[in-house]
Amino acid sequence: MERTEPPARPDGLTEERSFRIIGTTPVRHDGIDKVTGRARYGADIQLPGMLHGKVLRSPHAHAHIRSIDTSRAEALPGVKAVITGADMPEIAPGFEQVGEMPLSFKDLSDSVLAKTKALFYGHAIAAVAATSPHVAEQAVGLIDVEYETLPPAIDLAAATAPGAPILHPDMRTRDMRPDAPKAEDEPSNVATIFEFGRGDVAAGFEAADVIVEREFRTSAVH
Repeated sequence: MERTEPPARPDGLTEERSFRIIGTTPVRHDGIDKVTGRARYGADIQLPGMLHGKVLRSPHAHAHIRSIDTSRAEALPGVKAVITGADMPEIAPGFEQVGEMPLSFKDLSDSVLAKTKALFYGHAIAAVAATSPHVAEQAVGLIDVEYETLPPAIDLAAATAPGAPILHPDMRTRDMRPDAPKAEDEPSNVATIFEFGRGDVAAGFEAADVIVEREFRTSAVH
């Protein structure tokens, strides 16, 4: 982008800026290649020995995985490998300090390929590597999975309501508040409770002329 600086005015202000490129229709040098099909994209590149992958994903938001039979997919000509959660290493539960916050490598591993449960719609169940994308897609369709569907908890309110279906049976709530009661040894969908405060909130409410109470929900932010 090129910009022409306007001359200064006597009052110290400047005239409206004018641009040589912004607001015009510059020539797209790659335009002809794209509209005629000559342009090459990543999907157009074929290298010797290159394999193509496809992932089989859960059609259920919450389900036990009773069995996975990959034998038909493995027997398909052109299929080089089929992996499931059983091929992933077993990682002990627990948290490790990584960067800004503790992470569970077990949970990360289970998110790559589900082992015993599908925890969300689209959870990866198995992956195929084959000599072409068409063979890989066909192989994914030959993988037989037996599910036991479970009631899902699809939002925050449903997951924290009394009697909510438990996604992780080994999860226990860690209450980080100074006056927290003794933790109950019960499965929970709530991993951790933090409470942040500043000042005397009770005194602030007492001195307020008007109190407006609302409930807000937002996506996770950094």
